[in-house]
Amino acid sequence: MHVQDPHWPSAVAAGGVTMSAAAGNGRGEGARTTPLRVDAQRNLEHVLRAAREVFGELGYGAPMEDVARRARVGVGTVYRRFPSKDVLVRRIAEEETSRLTEQARAALGQEDEPWSALSRFLRTSVASGAGRLLPPQVLRVGVAEDGATDQARVPQQRTQPGTGELRLVPEQPTPVAAEDDAGAAALLDVVGQLVERARAAGELRTDVSVSDVLLVIATAAPSLPDAAQQAAASARLLDILLEGLRSRPA
Repeated sequence: MHVQDPHWPSAVAAGGVTMSAAAGNGRGEGARTTPLRVDAQRNLEHVLRAAREVFGELGYGAPMEDVARRARVGVGTVYRRFPSKDVLVRRIAEEETSRLTEQARAALGQEDEPWSALSRFLRTSVASGAGRLLPPQVLRVGVAEDGATDQARVPQQRTQPGTGELRLVPEQPTPVAAEDDAGAAALLDVVGQLVERARAAGELRTDVSVSDVLLVIATAAPSLPDAAQQAAASARLLDILLEGLRSRPA
């Protein structure tokens, strides 16, 4: 399943910049062979932090100017580190996907009870806010077993700040390079193990898939202006969603 997300840069959706490229040639700072100056490193950290916040709140369609404003640097500074918006988006999406993968591995390795492992992963991931930055290729997994993809739905990042709105959009088949899925494949694999364990133990509904679990992460991490309200809303919503995932005696 592929997500047609208007907030995902068109060059990315067409495979113009891949995760592997972002890890090397694509990153503006990746080609450096000497350490950044202290002030340059500080600016880079500010830009990355600001990008996570801005994209998390507004979606990947937010302009680079918003990132620069949040980082309190000139937009030229952002472009010196990331020569295009696609490159910055790839950097953030790659890091968030990797973070979710590590959280899933930690839950898998540290929790013996299948349901505890799955719920721990969901709680950790939602609390981290990584769901707001999931790239479309990670969510492109909601394909029915019979191959019917026309009914698949995934949440789209909202376009209006402060509305809290999540709109549902149908899948649109758009080719994506295989390299683009490297990070997504690792995440889907380990989350799949969590799902299979919980299902085999009879604690997860038999119709729940990996895509459902990722949708929980994406929808249970609202971005609210007040941190306390955001944490409370996420915890409450996740409790409700977990109840929906869990199997019940016949």
